[in-house]
Amino acid sequence: MEKVQGEMEIERWERNEEMSDAEKKVIQEIWSRVYVNCEDVGVSLLIRFFVNFPSAKQYFSQFKHMEDPLEMERSLQLRKHARRVMGAINSVVENIYDPEKVSSVLALVGKAHAVKHKVEPVYFKILTGVLLEVLAEEYANEFTSPEVQRAWAKMKSLICTHVTAAYKEEPPGDGGGSSGRSSSKVTEPLPQT
Repeated sequence: MEKVQGEMEIERWERNEEMSDAEKKVIQEIWSRVYVNCEDVGVSLLIRFFVNFPSAKQYFSQFKHMEDPLEMERSLQLRKHARRVMGAINSVVENIYDPEKVSSVLALVGKAHAVKHKVEPVYFKILTGVLLEVLAEEYANEFTSPEVQRAWAKMKSLICTHVTAAYKEEPPGDGGGSSGRSSSKVTEPLPQT
């Protein structure tokens, strides 16, 4: 069940389609219901991410050896990281009508993960795909229309494009940049969203 991702496929995901005002409104309306349960949704997101893509745990010394989803669910460190992930997404959603603010927020996330944490950029594509899976399951009534699904697909693309742009800005050898770190190392299959 392993699959190596090629550069061409990765680049295809990085195209960013402009969101209409109606799509931005849909994102904010659904997110307002999601964010009420931000920690629980965030924990569900991270557990699914780590269970389906265990190689992602290599970046988390506090819970990289956890295999049991119940143990992950009880982990205070995982819960803390889940709140940070959901908080970052919330900042994007709150500022969705301000492209400069969105770009700024996501650039900070990207730079921190490229330079400080040295996370492969492909994991953002995987994580946002898992986010859409979790939201579509936990908020199934809101995700029934193609318009909603299209809006969230654009949101996924927006996040990935801005976060991974930080990797392209980093010169090779400085801990970022895709040229120094091949994204084809990830061998789990990518979610279909």
